[in-house]
Parts: sequence; C-alpha cells; structure tokens
Amino acid sequence: MTAEVRLGVLASGRGSNLRNLVERGYEVVAMATNRPSCGAARLAREHGIAVGEFSQRRFGSLAERDTAMRDWLRSRRVELVVNAGYDRILSPEFVSAFPGRILNIHPSLLPAFGGAMDAVQKALAHGVKITGCTVHLVTDEVDAGPILLQAAVPVEPQDSPETLHARIQREEHRILPEAIELLAQKSPSLRQ
Repeated sequence: MTAEVRLGVLASGRGSNLRNLVERGYEVVAMATNRPSCGAARLAREHGIAVGEFSQRRFGSLAERDTAMRDWLRSRRVELVVNAGYDRILSPEFVSAFPGRILNIHPSLLPAFGGAMDAVQKALAHGVKITGCTVHLVTDEVDAGPILLQAAVPVEPQDSPETLHARIQREEHRILPEAIELLAQKSPSLRQ
C-alpha cells in the first residue's frame, strides 16, 4: 500500500524514477522540469500528470524561476516534492517553502561524490569498490541534508558508467518509495 501523499516530481532526464512512482500507484499530481522535451515530461504527459515547464531562459533569475515553480506546485496542492534527476540546485526560498518535505535521490553514497550529476563517473574514476544511492532531505546545502536511506552497489571491474548507473537505478527504484513511506509515517504535516 502506498502513502496517500500528493507528490510533485522535479526531473530533467529520462524519468525512470517518475515511471517507478507512477507504476507503484503513487499520487503524482505535478511534474516540473527545466527541460520541457525530456523523457520525464513526455512520460508525465502520457499519464495525464500536469507538467510545469520552467526553463531558466524564461526567467530573469534563479529566484524568479523557483518562485514560479513553487507557486505552481502549491497551486496543485503538492504535499511532498521529489527531486528525481532534477539537474538544478534549488534556491533557499524554494527549499523553505517545503520545509522537511523535499526528497532528493542521488546516485552515490553521500557524502561521497555529492554536488554534481556526474557521481557515477566520479566513482569509476576514483576506483571505488562500492558506490550506491542515497535518499535525503533537501536543505540549502547541496546534497548535505539528513539521509533517510542508502543502498550500496558493488562496482564491477568491467563496469562502464552505463552499466553501473543501471544497477544504481534499480536500487533507486527500491529505496525512493521506501523513503516516501518513511517520511509519510513520521511527518504529521503529510496525509497518510
């Protein structure tokens, strides 16, 4: 059974985590993106999910973009924001609008390889034997919020960025829903 929480998903890529949440029956009521032609936006449209397009070139500043995105998500009564491959840093004003209600999935075992979208490549370049993924609460400091869940993934000698990333994504698809459930159980501000 899934938590009855109105989710707003932020994504810039293919949308595999969005697809996972939709297929598991989560109530995704909004999907915001800075890349209107990305796979996640196409997937959201296919499933009848409202898509908000927030390309930075449409706004005079990061603050203006995040204010517009915040207001759009609020207008759809989003209770929990899920960063699922969103490739932009959120402004402090956006973060403060959803205190303790923004999750991020990151493809490394934070604090290792935080702060960028190339964590998988960095893990391979550094020769680590284990990497993985982390679900954490978003704070003003990038990839430094409280960790909710992590999953370890061994690095195989023959791994390429693509093969390693595919195995990490399988774990992301497992722990992101678990983190949503955990947060919904612990947070009185979210419906259950």
